Amino acid sequence: METNREPLIRVRDFSLWASSVRILNRLALDVEPNEILGIIGPSGSGKTSFLRCLNRLIDLVPGYRSEGEIVFGGRTILGPDVNVVELRRKMGMVFAIPVPLPRSIFENVVFGARLSGVRGRRTRLDLAEESLRRAGLWDEVRERLDESALNLSGGQQQRLCIARILALKPEVILLDEPTSGLDPISTHKIEESLRKLRAAYTIILVTNNVKQAARVADRTAFFLSGELVEIGPTARIFTAPEDPRTNDYISGRFG
Repeated sequence: METNREPLIRVRDFSLWASSVRILNRLALDVEPNEILGIIGPSGSGKTSFLRCLNRLIDLVPGYRSEGEIVFGGRTILGPDVNVVELRRKMGMVFAIPVPLPRSIFENVVFGARLSGVRGRRTRLDLAEESLRRAGLWDEVRERLDESALNLSGGQQQRLCIARILALKPEVILLDEPTSGLDPISTHKIEESLRKLRAAYTIILVTNNVKQAARVADRTAFFLSGELVEIGPTARIFTAPEDPRTNDYISGRFG
């Protein structure tokens, strides 16, 4: 992975409050193009809140306020003049629990793209195939595109949700515990897809499974009580962390 390019996302002195409670405290980190950045830390450390700030889903929750700067693609994302709909298209988010629409597999994949103006069934079919292939699901559903997405297994539904994001042509994929409720085989398939997707996308993966971060992340950040304790190449974080709190967490002494 190249490291001499400008960061795709730059976070500086960023803090977040829910009413009077500080959720994130003066974060400073960069996200490089075409990397998988793993974010680990115990529950309540601010990992998911950070993801929701990146595509401004946090705006939908009353009582939140922030300070500091988040720059994406050279432009701040926190100003009132930001097109939030476009931002969320560029930073697609996949949640811990898959949320397929009560529609066919095909309609699930192209739903957002259709709303964004993609016209023509042939065009949408090609888009669905490309997105499902990238998500590692095409071979399992190619003969079932008109079938309800609700008939898919949990792991298939999660890969379908990834395909739905890919159909919108994002630059960044935000993943919030995407395999937390899945069996090892489904987890492996999603991790395999993420490694392939990294060539075309930047991926930020929040996970409570430190072994998952060790398997797939290029770099790993450790959050604790709303603070960034350290960030660095995954191999170093897991073998020679600079902060003893990181070592305590990954070795299972707390969390």
